[in-house]
Amino acid sequence: MLEKIQSPADLKAMSQNDLEQVVVEARQALLEKTSHHGGHNGPNFGVVEMTVALHYVFNSPIDKFIFDVSHQSYVHKMLTGRAQAFLDPKHYDDVSGYTNPKESDHDLFTVGHTSTSLSLASGVAKARDLKDEHSNVVAVIGDGSLSGGLAYEGLNQIATTGTNTIVIVNDNEQSIAANPKGGIYTALRRLRESDGQASDNIFKALGFDYYYLDKGNDLAALIALFQEVKDSDHPVLLHIHTQKGHGVSFMETNREAFHAGGPFDPQTGYYLKGSNEPSYNSVTGDFLLEKIKKDPRVIAVNAGTPMVLFNQEQRKEAGQQFVDVGIAEEEAATMSTGLAKNGAKPVWYVSSTFMQRTYDQWSHDIALNNQPVTVLVHAASVNAMNDESHLGFFDIPFLSHIPNVVYLAPTNKEEHLAMLDWAIEQQEHPVAIRVPVGPLKEIGQADETDYSILNKNQVTQAGSQVAIFGLGNSYGLAEEVTRVLQEQHGIKATLVNPKFITGLDKELLDSLSANHQLVVTLEDGLLEGGYGQTIASYLGNSDLKVQNYGIDKHFHDRYDRQELMAQNGLSVDTIVNNVLLTLGK
Repeated sequence: MLEKIQSPADLKAMSQNDLEQVVVEARQALLEKTSHHGGHNGPNFGVVEMTVALHYVFNSPIDKFIFDVSHQSYVHKMLTGRAQAFLDPKHYDDVSGYTNPKESDHDLFTVGHTSTSLSLASGVAKARDLKDEHSNVVAVIGDGSLSGGLAYEGLNQIATTGTNTIVIVNDNEQSIAANPKGGIYTALRRLRESDGQASDNIFKALGFDYYYLDKGNDLAALIALFQEVKDSDHPVLLHIHTQKGHGVSFMETNREAFHAGGPFDPQTGYYLKGSNEPSYNSVTGDFLLEKIKKDPRVIAVNAGTPMVLFNQEQRKEAGQQFVDVGIAEEEAATMSTGLAKNGAKPVWYVSSTFMQRTYDQWSHDIALNNQPVTVLVHAASVNAMNDESHLGFFDIPFLSHIPNVVYLAPTNKEEHLAMLDWAIEQQEHPVAIRVPVGPLKEIGQADETDYSILNKNQVTQAGSQVAIFGLGNSYGLAEEVTRVLQEQHGIKATLVNPKFITGLDKELLDSLSANHQLVVTLEDGLLEGGYGQTIASYLGNSDLKVQNYGIDKHFHDRYDRQELMAQNGLSVDTIVNNVLLTLGK
């Protein structure tokens, strides 16, 4: 059945039995692909029936579907002409893991971050009204995404506009990890327990026409509900109770582990590429937990991805000194400011791609108030996530030019933990640490650097002619370039580990002109506005030449990491050849 569906129109002539067969085949296709390829598991298995019902009742792309995060859009893609990408392993990589208008008119936006669908829908619906068109705008948002502040702004605007927008709250009682207690989750629980009849209904209070469906994985019930509200002339909110990972027992049981992940055994549910080796994440979590045990003022703050820092057992050990605010990075940032102001020692752990949601909080709340918040920036690298909606290498221009902020770039475990220890205990600055990406590197001796002496770089090899600055993740590449220059070309270069992203070691830079002709900077991030260009600007009036290497300004999508680095000159051969050319060798 699934292979016959070229567009949603093919569903509309099907019988109930045929539609049920589509559900079965779609779930099997999901299991086959995700078990071999990896991806978002639980979110997609939970909405198979809902997606089939949506496309059966509504008329996409005339009716507009907007999926929050859009990591639950796999079945939507199957039903909109892209089934081959889920049925044929040769085509698994033909489509993104998120909605993408480059793939189909049925995908309205490129979306990868949470709490956005309602605000997007408010704009789409308003434009429809201005053009005097008649169609349905349907926004799907998960209960976890309702923790984000933008969701409330969108709800408010939809209710204020007052015309057709159908909001589907997909309530599976689970964000990425278990939902925090209290707040919106208390309201949702009371509605579930009362079959939607609780008197304190937040959605009715906002002005929505409210419907509750407890059997959110019942295809017939979903179709009936959607048919009832289709073409409404006012805002409608459908509160639909689904089961994350529905239809796969190990996903239903272990919902956190199967939110997303790599290939797994479809029979047992065991991930195939697990590793118990220490990592930067694990040593960070271990170190921070020891800090928490020794100091009641140390508190770890996270926004919806706690497993990146602490496993479930560690979260229990941390107790009240661990806070998961839900998928609400802005709250994590500004809450951390309040914690620091009142004498606590907050450590906020955040993925780089999600930190970009907090520019105002960083600038206005943390930095302007100059509070000693410690921020661990995770997955900040071209070698981290590579979907265009989840790129993590825009952080250096974003963060390093905000006043008062100290941004550090460790190159190994010892530096990383020394920086973290200093950041937590000092009281002078907001400090961010760009957690290294890649295998854990240990040098076997403690880092004794006094990080209170700001912007002091470490010269790890003194040389002449060329000075190579390898920032953070790029330090290993700088070491290899330095080795090749010396062993193959007799040039002993000066090798520098900058450690500080947010300031320059002007004394060191001024000294280089005595016996150097060239400065080379390497960074695992955006070239334009990055660390290297800051050095180039400072040296602009000197006789030193400067070569900067980083990533070009573009939303690169599902790229090969090594190819992208090579295209941007971040390879030993390219850098060495350019150095030799500049030096006239």
